[in-house]
Amino acid sequence: MLVVGAGISGALIAELLASDGHRVLVVDRRGPALGSTAASTALVQYEIDTPLTLLAGRIGAADAARAWRRSFLATRALLARSRALGITAGQQTRDSLYLAGDLLDAAGLAREAEARRAIGFETTWLDRAALRRRFAIDRPSALLSHGGFAADPRRLTAGFLRAAIASGARLAAPVHVADIEHSPDRVVAHTRDGWISCRTIVFATGYEFPAFVPLAGHRLLSTYAIATAPQPRRLWPGAGMIWEASDPYLYCRTTPDGRAIIGGEDEDFVDAARRDALLGDKAATLAAKAAKLFPRLDAAPAFAWAGTFGGSDTGLPTIAPIPRHPACWAVLGYGGNGTVFSRLAAETVRTALAGGRDVDADLFAFRPPPPKR
Repeated sequence: MLVVGAGISGALIAELLASDGHRVLVVDRRGPALGSTAASTALVQYEIDTPLTLLAGRIGAADAARAWRRSFLATRALLARSRALGITAGQQTRDSLYLAGDLLDAAGLAREAEARRAIGFETTWLDRAALRRRFAIDRPSALLSHGGFAADPRRLTAGFLRAAIASGARLAAPVHVADIEHSPDRVVAHTRDGWISCRTIVFATGYEFPAFVPLAGHRLLSTYAIATAPQPRRLWPGAGMIWEASDPYLYCRTTPDGRAIIGGEDEDFVDAARRDALLGDKAATLAAKAAKLFPRLDAAPAFAWAGTFGGSDTGLPTIAPIPRHPACWAVLGYGGNGTVFSRLAAETVRTALAGGRDVDADLFAFRPPPPKR
C-alpha cells in the first residue's frame, strides 16, 4: 500500500500497517516531518476542540460520547505504542487545565464537567479561588482533567518512521503524487518521475489534498506559536497543559528544558505569504497574552513560527475512503487533536485492510454535500 505524507499521520499509519505485515511505501513531496508536523506544539490530549456539551448539540449525545471516548482510547494507545517501541521523544504525561472563555463561561464549564463525568471521565471543576490557589491563574473557573501527554512532534514522527522501516516499510522523498487512475484491482499514482502501482492509497498530507477530495465541512487555518527562553523556576505550578474554552483559543505547555510554548491566534488561511507576514505581530500578541496569564513568566519569544492546519465544523476528523475512489483513503480535518486523530486513522485503516469495519467509522465518514437549492 502507498502512504502519501511522511508527517505524524503517515508515520503512525505506516508503522501499524507494516507491523501487520503489509508492504508499505511512504512518499512525501518534501521529506519526513517537514510540513504541518514541524509546526505542531504537540499538546496530545483526548479533549476534542469542540466541548462535549456543544458537540452533543451538533451530532447527538450518544455520538458525542463515542467520539470523546474513542479520542481518549487513541491517546492512551499512542502513548503506549510509542513506549513499547522504545521511542524517546520527550513524552511526559500531563494534566490538562481548560480555562473559561467565550465558548463556555463558568456555568458552562460546570455543565461540561457534569457531562464528562457522566460518560466516565474524571474531571474537576475549579472556581476562581481554587484556580488561584492551585495554579496561580486568575480566571473565573477551569476544568482539570487527566490522561494527556506532551512530546516533541518531529522526534515522535521520526521514531515511528524508523519503526515502520524496521518492519519492512520503505520511505522515498521527495516524491510528488500528481494524479491517480484506477484499474479493476489496482490504483496507480502518477508522480513527476514515474508511477507507483498499489492496491490502496492513504492520503495523509496535512492540509494539501488532491482536488478530488471533498472538503465540505472543513477549512484551513493559520496558527502561530512562540517558545520562551528556559526558565523552569518561573513556570506555572504542575507544568500542565493549559488551553481555553474560546475560539480561537490560547494554548500553552512546557518543555523538558524549562521553556513555555504558547500557541494560538488562529485565523482563516489565505496563503503562506500572508500567514508568514503576520508572524511578528502574532508573536507579540501571544507573548502579551501569556504575560497577562502568567505574570511571573518572561514571555518574550526566543523562537516564533507559523503553520497551516485543517479544521472541521464539529472538531472531528474525516477518516474514510474518498467518494468515487474506494481504493483511496483520506485523513483530514485534524483541528487541535491532529496527533491523536492520526492514531485513530491508523486504527481505522488497519481494521479496514483486515476486512473489518471500525466500530466508530460512521463518526468519521465523509458527510454528504448540502442539498442544492
